[in-house]
Amino acid sequence: MSATATEKAGAVPAQPATAKRTFHVTLIKPSHYDKDGYVIQWWKAWIPSNSLAALYGLLLDVQERKVLGENVDIEIDAYDEMNVVLPFKQIIARHKAAAKGQSGPGGPGGLVCLVGVQSNQYPRALHIARQFRDAGLQVAIGGFHVSGCISMLPGIHESLQEALDMGCSLYAGEAEEHFDRVLTDAMAGELEPIYNTMANLPDLQGAVTPFLPERMVRRYDGLISSFDAGRGCPFQCSFCTIINVQGRKSRYRSADDIERLIRANHAQGITHYFITDDNFARNKNWESIFDRMAELRAEGIDIRFLIQVDALCHKIPNFIEKARAAGCKHAFVGLENINPANLKEMKKNQNKITEYRKMFQAWRAQGVITYAGFIMGMPADTPETVKRDLEIVQREIPVDILELSILTPLPGSEDHQTLYKKGVWMDPDLNKYDLECVTFEHPLMSAEELQQAYWDAWDTYYTIEHAETLMRRAIADGIKPVRIWQNLLQVYGAMRFERLHPQQCGYFRRRVRDQRRPEFPRENALIFYPKNVLRTLRNYWGMGVYAWKLHRMRRRLEADPAAKDYMDLALTPVTTAEDEDLEMFHLNQEAEAAVAKAKAEAEARARHAAKRAAEEVSAAE
Repeated sequence: MSATATEKAGAVPAQPATAKRTFHVTLIKPSHYDKDGYVIQWWKAWIPSNSLAALYGLLLDVQERKVLGENVDIEIDAYDEMNVVLPFKQIIARHKAAAKGQSGPGGPGGLVCLVGVQSNQYPRALHIARQFRDAGLQVAIGGFHVSGCISMLPGIHESLQEALDMGCSLYAGEAEEHFDRVLTDAMAGELEPIYNTMANLPDLQGAVTPFLPERMVRRYDGLISSFDAGRGCPFQCSFCTIINVQGRKSRYRSADDIERLIRANHAQGITHYFITDDNFARNKNWESIFDRMAELRAEGIDIRFLIQVDALCHKIPNFIEKARAAGCKHAFVGLENINPANLKEMKKNQNKITEYRKMFQAWRAQGVITYAGFIMGMPADTPETVKRDLEIVQREIPVDILELSILTPLPGSEDHQTLYKKGVWMDPDLNKYDLECVTFEHPLMSAEELQQAYWDAWDTYYTIEHAETLMRRAIADGIKPVRIWQNLLQVYGAMRFERLHPQQCGYFRRRVRDQRRPEFPRENALIFYPKNVLRTLRNYWGMGVYAWKLHRMRRRLEADPAAKDYMDLALTPVTTAEDEDLEMFHLNQEAEAAVAKAKAEAEARARHAAKRAAEEVSAAE
């Protein structure tokens, strides 16, 4: 029947059905090249990527709200390169198949997002991006390197320009409240070169929470996922990028947000978390979040987590007790140094050396394993002073695990901005900005001396004698020494046998011959594979011997009835810290001045309290 006849018959002309379309989004958290140019990858990584979880959660929300249209299906693939070898050919094929519009119109088939890219991961991110750009795929790069450079440096940093020159888009800021626009532009094939949302940091109340499916979480040690309960930190540490990317104002999720997140994860069998707040103690909603988590634990959800806090967290009433009730098993403390001169240099003025022992003892009283960051490479440091300071930590501070790092001017930090503006030399190879490599000129040590001092520092702290002390302290405080055994293997074992910082480690290292840094030649297979086998056998034999030695020590101490009565200086209860005669308090004039100031403040508080008490008595009379 002709159209005219149809119209005459009063029938409505048939309308073409809206074709379904697939838009493919690939999320990739890049890894980092090791010193030999190979991508650092593991069978299972230890630390999950919260950036990956945040973007995955946002994509699920975009899909549910049909942001790209009722006829568009969003397919999501996500990879953490720390625990998977990227299937470049398959990713490219999926995007090209979607672009052909097999069930709908043509156009861009999707977007590859390189997420949470840190400065040391940026060279790897560019290599990944180039392979996808050469295949004609759309690529966007976000994370701390992009955000830090844009927030702190004038113009466009040369590393960012390289990405722009290959046709990548850059994203600075946080994706909440802005990701819809990026995806809409990508679907239209009209991505902007730079998305800068740094001036519009999102409100986290009611925001979409991070989420990863169980199949991805299984690639991490202990079936652990992550989330951020808040962002931002009020302090001004000069080495920190957080404060210049996430701001100094506390932005936080509600207890309802956290409960929803925990229940969603519990439904897929996940209850362990790395809470990625840079400083949970300054999250203004910490108490209601902890209380809600404690209620969920009372329901039978076995919540366990690690948090990061500052060295004054113990002065917040009930903070540590409620953290333990909520499921805190590990606390990472930004100790950074015991020398007030060094603390002042890095603008870590909130750290009070007179509070260190009291703070760590408070965590130990709750059965929580403590980690602490320790930064070396400060202007006045020498190999001798670093060794001296670490030995003082061993004797006087009851911290369990130290994670050592070299002072690094990370792009996005005040340190980097200052050196950049002054034109001071910094190593141009961003791959070295991993906190393990020397990237600047030290006034007292050559690069080789500082690098060697760093490796020596690990051996200084993690002697076999101190390992026994740590286990004895654990038994005395009612902490199972097997937990110390596990942490020693992971933290010191990673550095001693893999020569990698524990935050970059995992189980069973992979080396892929054809995924080497472009600047390095591809090794002959007859050399590569035997060398890799020998390296693996050497490392794991050494790890096994070390584990067995610690295991025998642990069993010996557990069988010792006197172990529970162990006491040393670090465990001695603190009464009046300012009156203690610690070597830490006499390091230099700055240390003695810090103690004198703390003592004067304590005396002033005591006088004020006495005055108020007298006034109350007088009023009562």
